[in-house]
Amino acid sequence: MRLSRSTFALAALLAGTSVAASTAFAAPAATPAAAPTGAPAAAPNPDMLIATVNGAKITLGDVQRAAGNLPPQARQIQPSVLVPLIVNQLVDQKAVQIAADKEGLNRKPDVKAAMDAAAANALQNAYLEEKVGPLVTDSAMHDYYQSHYANKKPEEEIHARHILVDSEAQAKDIIAQLNKGADFGKLAAQLSKDKGSAGANGGDLGWFKKADMLPAFSAAAFAMKPNTISQTPVHTQYGWHVIQVLATRTAPIPTFDQVHDQVRQELIREKVRDIVKAAEAQVKIVHYDAKGKEIPNAAPAAAAPAKK
Repeated sequence: MRLSRSTFALAALLAGTSVAASTAFAAPAATPAAAPTGAPAAAPNPDMLIATVNGAKITLGDVQRAAGNLPPQARQIQPSVLVPLIVNQLVDQKAVQIAADKEGLNRKPDVKAAMDAAAANALQNAYLEEKVGPLVTDSAMHDYYQSHYANKKPEEEIHARHILVDSEAQAKDIIAQLNKGADFGKLAAQLSKDKGSAGANGGDLGWFKKADMLPAFSAAAFAMKPNTISQTPVHTQYGWHVIQVLATRTAPIPTFDQVHDQVRQELIREKVRDIVKAAEAQVKIVHYDAKGKEIPNAAPAAAAPAKK
């Protein structure tokens, strides 16, 4: 595809900018003649015209937004290479949109519904970002860490491994072999259906808390003492388990730095739920059954308790 000289000029203008930044191209380096020595560089105008397609404008702001939506790896590409690619893509998109409009595809019910859904989703995301963003501060994250991590009672953890098979009879046979001195790791590598923990891991599940496993599995494992093997096969939806508990401990409380990203995501989810509930409280919600009849006192789905 042909590239205009102005496109390359734009790339040169932005060559000093870190494309990896979330506000891509927002603070480009000045060109030698852009300002007197020592004067601050003026940020390019996002309304600056980059290209037109049948008169439809593509601006610097469009390029900035497209760059900001790229995956991190792509943002590492030099602006002199990346910018022309983005401009070409935007031109292609605009040309296809114009062709689609000419054929009336935007009036097809399914296409219009998809376009409406995309617009509604963009509006919802913008609203949540605007409302939640200011609430996720360093102070709020530290408060969340204190209440959800630092001040919680330490939980017990166990280190265990298991062998998963299809039948109770096979599980009992494995227990008999282990009681006679068979190597647990070798049997796990040979027989276990759980390929994620079998093989080189010898059935090792690592350290886990009671809530991390299925209830039946956890009930049996946490009732065992270290260095013991379950003498009765444990049945779950996946099959029959033979469990060996290797050790127990009180789970160490993680530092703030260790769970920083997790705390941030959990706090965002909490604030999003709060914002959604506040929005629901301001509107009238009516649910209908399959026959179109109003369901009295129907509780919104978002209010249902989450299941682990």
